[in-house]
Amino acid sequence: MTKPNFELEQAALSRDAFRIAGVDEVGRGPLCGPVTAAAVILNPDDIPEGLNDSKKMTAKKRDALYDEILAKADCCIAHATVQEIDEINILRASHLAMTRAIAGLTKAPDHILIDGNMIPKGLATPAEAVVKGDGRSLSIAAASIIAKVARDRIMGDLAIEFPGYGWEKNAGYGTKQHLEALRALGVTPHHRRSFKPIHNILYQEK
Repeated sequence: MTKPNFELEQAALSRDAFRIAGVDEVGRGPLCGPVTAAAVILNPDDIPEGLNDSKKMTAKKRDALYDEILAKADCCIAHATVQEIDEINILRASHLAMTRAIAGLTKAPDHILIDGNMIPKGLATPAEAVVKGDGRSLSIAAASIIAKVARDRIMGDLAIEFPGYGWEKNAGYGTKQHLEALRALGVTPHHRRSFKPIHNILYQEK
């Protein structure tokens, strides 16, 4: 199994781009909660050990690396709200979260590596889209860990406020428990009304 490496970053460094940001988002698929993005600029001389696609790691390992990445790298976490997702659609909202994360870095990057096959519109910095980037680039892998842990914690906090939907375990994805709770308990203010399962429940109620 191949692990992410620093080759894409090295290529940018060789073109005199000194601050290379990896960017990833999490939370496109869930039925509720924000979409969360992170931008991370690693220090090439002090890269945390064990960086990988956040989906391939245990929660414990992610939590440990989250703290280490925040301590050693320039990071910014940003979100697009449920209201924004419903207004502009999930793809544009995830790009909005990404641009916010990039804008929030301490210093602007010289080059950006973005997970996926699309670059958000309006970026002032040269950027490249990297398909399955969290498994190829260490910077994007670091961003995937930061975004995932940050969003999981938000959903865990919301689960205390709105028990029964299982958000502490399913992070808002449409699991059996979540869908059953939606039918039994109804739609919360944190549910994405533009998403079909939520829209259908609201429409049936009317």
